[in-house]
Amino acid sequence: MVNFETTKADIGFTHEDFEALLDKYDYHFNPGDIVPGTVFSIEPRGALIDIGAKTAAYLPIQEMSINRVEAADEVLQSNETREFFILTDENEDGQLTLSIRRIEYMRAWERVRQLQTEDATVRSDVFATNRGGALVRIEGLRGFIPGSHISTRKPKEDLVGEDLPLKFLEVDEERNRLVLSHRRALVERKMNGLQVGEVVIGAVRGLKPYGAFIDIGGVSGLLHISEISHDHIDTPNTVLNVNDEIKVMIIDLDAERGRISLSTKQLEPEPGDMVKNPEIVFEKAEEMAERYRQQLLKAAEAEAAAAAGELEDAGETEEVYTEEEDPALAVAE
Repeated sequence: MVNFETTKADIGFTHEDFEALLDKYDYHFNPGDIVPGTVFSIEPRGALIDIGAKTAAYLPIQEMSINRVEAADEVLQSNETREFFILTDENEDGQLTLSIRRIEYMRAWERVRQLQTEDATVRSDVFATNRGGALVRIEGLRGFIPGSHISTRKPKEDLVGEDLPLKFLEVDEERNRLVLSHRRALVERKMNGLQVGEVVIGAVRGLKPYGAFIDIGGVSGLLHISEISHDHIDTPNTVLNVNDEIKVMIIDLDAERGRISLSTKQLEPEPGDMVKNPEIVFEKAEEMAERYRQQLLKAAEAEAAAAAGELEDAGETEEVYTEEEDPALAVAE
């Protein structure tokens, strides 16, 4: 006959002892932690994940990806092991809520910061437009292109679905601001084939009180009012008309700001020719541009010579003293 009392005493281990042991080796999970886990069960609107807690954690479908997910099996597979972000603390049932989206979100911002540092050009389809500009997705993050940085003749609403090259203007995770420029990407690409002092043919696309916007091969350059002529001009439309085809010279290329500065003033054979006789300006444009380039070259050579002379003078006047010649250099014992 078995003595159950004796057996219980011999074992010396109760359910309370077992729970205490579990508590002793239980991991402490905090919101914000990233932990490994295994997909335990896939459900219609979420998934249960084993992360080593007493109760399987829950991953809602809206937290499965930075992109929209219709069904959990688009993202997860049973028994798959991966990292999860702890989104909330335990609820009344002792269950944690997890997120994959938060991890992807953090890594996406890290990636776009890196791309901005590299001054990389990225491409993205426009998925929507609004009054202010166009919306795109970069690394899964929602980005905005201001209307002033969209360089196309198409109406904004016709841009939906179009793939655009883009440069970064602002990357601010704290304010959730990702701002991009289509114009700057086009200007940079165009700039690779342009040089300061080069004459190009362009068409006047817009007139403002401060100058004219000239289309040169698909990108816009500014012909400032002060660079139209040596003569004073009240407004650009006294000299130019929209759709005029003119010759202009490139006087500055600013890739950082995506700007091309133009001039017809530097092409005038005589001061005021753009006002009095623009045809002679366009006829002699290449000749005047060559003269301008030579002036730039001479100025650069003179600057280099002056810098070299300053270094040489500094070398000649510098004297080296030894301790014997200058007792002040001796170290007192």
